[in-house]
Amino acid sequence: MITIRPSEERGHNNHGWLDTHFTFSFADYFDPKHMGFRDLRVINEDWISAGKGFGMHPHRDMEIITYVIEGELNHRDSTGRGAAIKQNDVQRMSAGTGVMHSEVNQSKKPVHLLQIWILPEAEGLKPSYEDRTFPVEEKRNRLRLIASHDGREGSTTINQDTNVYASLLEGGKKVGLDLRPGRHAWVQLVKGELDVNGARLTKGDGAAISGETKLQLTSAAPNDEAEFLLFDLA
Repeated sequence: MITIRPSEERGHNNHGWLDTHFTFSFADYFDPKHMGFRDLRVINEDWISAGKGFGMHPHRDMEIITYVIEGELNHRDSTGRGAAIKQNDVQRMSAGTGVMHSEVNQSKKPVHLLQIWILPEAEGLKPSYEDRTFPVEEKRNRLRLIASHDGREGSTTINQDTNVYASLLEGGKKVGLDLRPGRHAWVQLVKGELDVNGARLTKGDGAAISGETKLQLTSAAPNDEAEFLLFDLA
């Protein structure tokens, strides 16, 4: 079964410096029908203006993945660690027992990103961070593993039985994934058009998938690329 979460039905808030769309309930946006999917708790699509961002704020007991679509974001945390993540970069932060961090766009152009929260397998874990770059060539016309429980294939390591893939499909190209019995999936389309087992997604749409053992994902616009994230969930 595939249930589409249309882009235009997502929550939305525009603070001027921050334009954000909420796939699931978050902050002041609350929809009891969309509280998350399996261990996937948050997918926020953010546009942050140049010179703006989030000051120091706390997190705990959450696996947080930042996927930069375009632009650059500077991260700093309470341990003094800092990094700039750019297009095709992924940052994974395991908040665990608690961290303070800031995220600021210090460039002269807006930054466009997805921020993703995944519930951890246990509370009270030790906080940790990872940054990785996944070049376009590694995502083009294939599923590139960017986060996993065991960190295989150079992916970032998350404290949950979840596999996260990124892909950039040229028009008409397809990729497939076998799901083990009892597994579920979520697809989040960043741009383009995508056919998922016969269900059509357009830019910003998400899709909850249950009861399927094989996924076939096809870029459905002949002259456009489809960029998406695919979550393989317990």
